Amino acid sequence: VFYELALEMIGEIEKNNAVGRRTVFICPVGPVGQYPIFVRLVNERRLSLKNCWFINMDEYLTDDEEWIDERSALSFHGFMNRTVYSKIDPELVMPENQRIFPDPHDPGHIAKVIDELGGVDIAFGGIGINGHLAFNEAQDELAALHTRVLTISRETRTSNAIGDLNGAIDAMPRKAVTIGMAEILGAKKIRLGVFRDWHRSVVRQAAYGEVSAHFPATLIQRHPD
Repeated sequence: VFYELALEMIGEIEKNNAVGRRTVFICPVGPVGQYPIFVRLVNERRLSLKNCWFINMDEYLTDDEEWIDERSALSFHGFMNRTVYSKIDPELVMPENQRIFPDPHDPGHIAKVIDELGGVDIAFGGIGINGHLAFNEAQDELAALHTRVLTISRETRTSNAIGDLNGAIDAMPRKAVTIGMAEILGAKKIRLGVFRDWHRSVVRQAAYGEVSAHFPATLIQRHPD
């Protein structure tokens, strides 16, 4: 799964670089196994990312709705810097202003950037236990919602606590800023990596269940790619 995701990233960048086009990705922190492979291939192939924009899906917030400290093990900013950007040859990595995160104080910025760049080539991601993409959980009119601050469901906090904090749910952030389903569904391609045992049920419902905001991943059934 991770190798296929990494190859999809590499292939799209190579294709666009060859014709002088920019590459715009929506990127998750979960799944993350693709990133070490991606970094290795970028460095080995001397693949320039100078014309790439990585728009991260989301970030945890404090109760005061500020980004959590980048030094936190839960910080998506910190993860991308430690695992991706700092590992790529400085001659190849994109400038810092092309590494974008949703801002709780300016949620409209993501849609504006995507519009200015001419759209998203590929939205990468995973699927949460309740069908969420990024932190888009069940909500009315979900497909039309854009980047926003929200309170994370207890289901998601529990699932993430098991993977990230050895089950310490009370230590998990309660809020996040997330790009909306509107941004995800607006991408030219959507690629989701699923690899856990409990993903069997999630994949079945996402692929064959009734299209409904009750299980957000079902909305991608209507996407052309």
